[in-house]
Amino acid sequence: MSEPVAGRSSSFGESGDVTAVDRFGVWLSKRQIEKVVGPLTGKDVGDIGCGYDATFMRNVLGQVRTATLIDVSLAPDLSQHPKVRAVEGYLPEAMEQVPDASLDVVLCMSVVEHLWEPEQTLAHFRRVLRPGGVCAVNVPSWWGKRALEYSAFRLGTSPAEEMDDHKMYYDPRDLWPLMVKAGFWPHAIKCFRHKFGLNTFAVATVTEQHV
Repeated sequence: MSEPVAGRSSSFGESGDVTAVDRFGVWLSKRQIEKVVGPLTGKDVGDIGCGYDATFMRNVLGQVRTATLIDVSLAPDLSQHPKVRAVEGYLPEAMEQVPDASLDVVLCMSVVEHLWEPEQTLAHFRRVLRPGGVCAVNVPSWWGKRALEYSAFRLGTSPAEEMDDHKMYYDPRDLWPLMVKAGFWPHAIKCFRHKFGLNTFAVATVTEQHV
């Protein structure tokens, strides 16, 4: 994730306090990824802002060709896996360690809302994708803002520090232009609400027009 003014030094889940609400959200994102991206078998996949334990990618390491994992900090064993390229650092700078046109899929789940400069990070996503590659981005919506803050600050069922680190919320009309600015063709971008309208999901494909 991007470095906030106060200086964030840990990744999501590093303290081990992932709530039931968070786990449900991760499960919903997994279902959406499987639906819009398709099988990851034999592909070079990047999970940007994957969280300390890279929970999603751990479950598919047996399927993918390689996994590029980026976050502020990562569990030590991840870098020991033969399929994993582990990059610890802040966005967008950490993306500079990923070569051009080296990935088939880029995943970025619940990260862009934490970034001061989302345009630069999204442009890197386009840069590192091969022709035919797919980028999937999930962010909380403005409607989701109210639900997340109620869960965090009133119910205590979501981590308050995560909500206080949010820089922006995105409806489809907010996220779609950023994907265009990043270099994806408008006709190759699908942007829609999901998670009961609490989140916005974008999937963009690198088409032949980019080649």
